Amino acid sequence: MTERIIAWFNPFSGIAGDMTLGSLLDAGADLNFVINILNNLNLDNWGLKTEIVDRNGLTATRAVVTTYEEHHHRRWKDIQKILQSADIPERVKIRALAIFEALAKSEGAVHGIPADEVHFHEVGALDALIDIVGSCAALESLAVTEVHVGPIAIGIGTITAAHGVIPNPPPAVIHLLNKFLTIGVDLNVELTTPTGAAIVSALAMSSGPMPSMTITGSGYGAGTKNFPERSNTTQVIIGIASPDNGSSTNSSEILTELTTNIDDVTGEYLAHAMTKLREGGALDVWLTPIIMKKNRPANTLSILAKNSDAYGLAEILFQLTGTLGIRKSEVYRITQERQIIQVEIQGQTIDVKVSANRIKAEFEQVLLAAELLGLSPIDLARQAEQIAANQLA
Repeated sequence: MTERIIAWFNPFSGIAGDMTLGSLLDAGADLNFVINILNNLNLDNWGLKTEIVDRNGLTATRAVVTTYEEHHHRRWKDIQKILQSADIPERVKIRALAIFEALAKSEGAVHGIPADEVHFHEVGALDALIDIVGSCAALESLAVTEVHVGPIAIGIGTITAAHGVIPNPPPAVIHLLNKFLTIGVDLNVELTTPTGAAIVSALAMSSGPMPSMTITGSGYGAGTKNFPERSNTTQVIIGIASPDNGSSTNSSEILTELTTNIDDVTGEYLAHAMTKLREGGALDVWLTPIIMKKNRPANTLSILAKNSDAYGLAEILFQLTGTLGIRKSEVYRITQERQIIQVEIQGQTIDVKVSANRIKAEFEQVLLAAELLGLSPIDLARQAEQIAANQLA
């Protein structure tokens, strides 16, 4: 079973993009690795370096991003194109897209506009792109498979943003941290920024105490300011997850579930939509018969997807069903480790899926081979599964 490498962020003084990146570099992420990935974004006029600073007695790493562009307002679609066309590791791309999607949706919700029409202000600037993609690259450098977060500190008072004076914490931060544990701190300072909130909102699998793990490293990322009685840093702790009951082959992840109720679309169009959703990256698509208002028969169309694919799948759902609303929720999926064993029977290759509790031949391949060989699909499947079991013995 692949080791689960955890990064647990402890935002006891809040969290921002540069603090996240600094903490991971302080914990041992390779700066050159991060810079090489950032170079593949094909963006000009930026630089990244680190400096060691003191924050109330704690030695911390400050990620210093320098940029040479005028303040730039990029749209969510612009950032999607930059990331999707970049030659960067897939997990870095998925994580970065998920973070920016969370930002787009929160800004859209706050301002009452669709996510596609959101023009990022501070977070669309080049330094925010470097902070976010750099943090994802640093996670990759440390081989982190899971992100978790402790209670997140937020300040009070007001702050000045692109739209003028707004409450602290900003509305986008509140939207992003819905259902996350937070701690109010009596400081009239923006402790947690939208960028920092989006990173944990999009990536964190849990909000609370540090998961059980063997600690392998830690780091502190420094904010720009010094506070009189508080270290302005974000802590990260890296470790290897403790196995469940000593022998679990389960792994877990946070996924997105999209659902919509449909009462005016025929079966042919629903079947077409389900096919296109699967082709669009949905992990699973299913239909549930329901009774709606006025006792009308209808269906609930449900989609299980990676967080980074949810936005695109919602667009497909709107386009192909005409639905006026989609519900989105996060779900916690636990899966068993599995492997595929290929077996050969009379010249026909069949994949057999093997997990701790089950051995099952792939039905479509069994059906095709059975027709070619003139055999019973049930007998052929049993034969393939027995061969796979013998190979494992």
